[in-house]
Amino acid sequence: MTVVMEKPEKTEAVEPPAPAKGARKVSRTMAIGAILVVWLVLFAVLRGKQTLTLAAADLTDLHRWLNDFNDSVGANRNSNPLFLYFFNEIRLVIDTLVTFIQHLISQPSGARPVPEIGWLGVVGIAGYVSWAVGNWRVALLAVAGFTFFGLQGLWQESMDTLSLTLSAVFVVMLFAIPLGVWAGLSDRFNQIMTPFLDFMQTMPTFVYLAPLTLFFEIGGASATIATVIYAAPPTIRITAHGIRNVSKTTVEAADSLGATRRQSLLKVLLPMSKRTVVMGVNQTIMAALAMVTIAALINAPGLGVTVIQALQTLDVGTAFNAGLAIVVMAIVLDRVTTAASVREENARRSKNRFVKWRRPLLGAGAAVTAVLIYLSRTYLWAADFPGDGTVGGHIARAADTMTNWVQDNISGLTNDIRDVITNGLLNPFQTLVTDSPWWLIGVVLVALAVVLGGWKSGVTTAVCVGLLVGTGMWSDAMTTLASTFVATVLVMILGLVFGTWMGRSMLVDRLIRPTLDAAQVMPPFVYLVPFLALFGPTRFTAIVAAIVYGAPVAMKIIADGIRAVPETTVEAATSAGCNTWQIITKVQLPMSRSALTLATNQGLIYVLSMVVVGGLVGAGALGYDVVAGFSQGQLYGKGLAAGLAIVLLGVMFDRITQSAARRASA
Repeated sequence: MTVVMEKPEKTEAVEPPAPAKGARKVSRTMAIGAILVVWLVLFAVLRGKQTLTLAAADLTDLHRWLNDFNDSVGANRNSNPLFLYFFNEIRLVIDTLVTFIQHLISQPSGARPVPEIGWLGVVGIAGYVSWAVGNWRVALLAVAGFTFFGLQGLWQESMDTLSLTLSAVFVVMLFAIPLGVWAGLSDRFNQIMTPFLDFMQTMPTFVYLAPLTLFFEIGGASATIATVIYAAPPTIRITAHGIRNVSKTTVEAADSLGATRRQSLLKVLLPMSKRTVVMGVNQTIMAALAMVTIAALINAPGLGVTVIQALQTLDVGTAFNAGLAIVVMAIVLDRVTTAASVREENARRSKNRFVKWRRPLLGAGAAVTAVLIYLSRTYLWAADFPGDGTVGGHIARAADTMTNWVQDNISGLTNDIRDVITNGLLNPFQTLVTDSPWWLIGVVLVALAVVLGGWKSGVTTAVCVGLLVGTGMWSDAMTTLASTFVATVLVMILGLVFGTWMGRSMLVDRLIRPTLDAAQVMPPFVYLVPFLALFGPTRFTAIVAAIVYGAPVAMKIIADGIRAVPETTVEAATSAGCNTWQIITKVQLPMSRSALTLATNQGLIYVLSMVVVGGLVGAGALGYDVVAGFSQGQLYGKGLAAGLAIVLLGVMFDRITQSAARRASA
């Protein structure tokens, strides 16, 4: 009995876990600190050695092999059976679809000097469809938006962009919704699809372009195929989510009534998840529009061409006018699909006496639309948008005037901001990663991955590091990594400040969230224009654009995480005498650490995609290498390798932060 009493089981079972948990937290922090200290010490000793630098015009054996492979593909495109009966056939089908829609609304058709449906008919169709799937307010927005394209002098460019977007979305719907339904019904298939979808959504838009031009050549078909691949994941994911979230009791009730699997799907699952599916279509349309604009780099027609040419010549006014058209198109498409997802629910709640007249009014609207289409096919004034785009000229001149005023009056302030961040944060960190030996950076990245995400994350990082070395783009990859890291740090600072504020105040959330939602609608291209006017063609321009592009998603995730902290916990801390700062730092932020890690993950992915696009405005590094590969044939292989390096960076960032998020929520 005495021996038993000397070993109290309760004490051994309960007390040790708390210190052990604390010890793990301390050891992880100390491990990260030790890794950074060792890195700095070795950097001081080995600076400038084994950095794997590569001059802009230099090529590695891999780059030359890729150039030769590209030449071989081009020479055998019309004789190789794989191209004759597979790739060329896909390209032909997609090109036929794109050409059909272009001849319908944007390009001259056959002997006609104008499209089959002129501007008046297109505006009528846009208004009618918006009214039919949404409401009259959205219809007015659509009519105003489409008319604005003509007033800007960008009617054909806007319709070309719309044609590519509609073509891509149509193809996506053909296979993405069935795949989403399958993933929603089958756990095994969902597990198979998830890694592929994660990978596709991690890749920045730039990366899709170069490989597809290898197999499908440049042009609208390649742009559409790239857009299909990039835009499909949202619909697949969200459709699967909608199917899985249908009430099990409802499905069981249908089964008990003798419904077959097909009937259960068509009569229960799909109707009850229709709103969610439409939300997936909305996200796909936004992704497609973003990709279509950037696909101008591979000779895709539309507004993207105008923006790229203006950015390359530093014509801020023209770029702003075209960018505004892209924003208007994004807003119209977003509002229409959003209204479509909630129309039936709003109709059920509405007590408007005109609801019962909706069908007769829609019939009348269809007749009016048919008349407008007839007029646009018959009369030139209704087919070719009248005027010479004077509104667009005024907008461009106003943007140029504003740019000149900014450069003349506040360039000192903007230059000071640029210099402080560049010299105080970007340059030191970039020097650290670019002047360290490649193997030292690799060891540091793998060690941090193991500490933050576990051994699986470490293995993934080690593979990515090895492949990065193999691409021959190590130095440029480290430059891109430095810009991405600095921008992500600033994104998280903004996310913490505004996300916490939004999470603690519903009023602030209601005021700020609509702006954040609108910011996420805009394609990445558009963000470059105003900051090009403020900061000129520098890498800092890309960093600021990346911050503005990535901050909204981080703010919303952090706000939701703060709001998810139980009110009883906050009240308990308040009653214990904690002030506001203590509640935020000791209660709300620690309890929402999984949301913070997720915000970091999403912020990194958004920032990386924008930093790469910044290669168009002086950011250099991997983004510039990709663009140079499109424009200079001898650098094609190098551009392709740069695209692979971007993918590896994205995968590495994503795996580390996702693993860290899972650990934080465990």
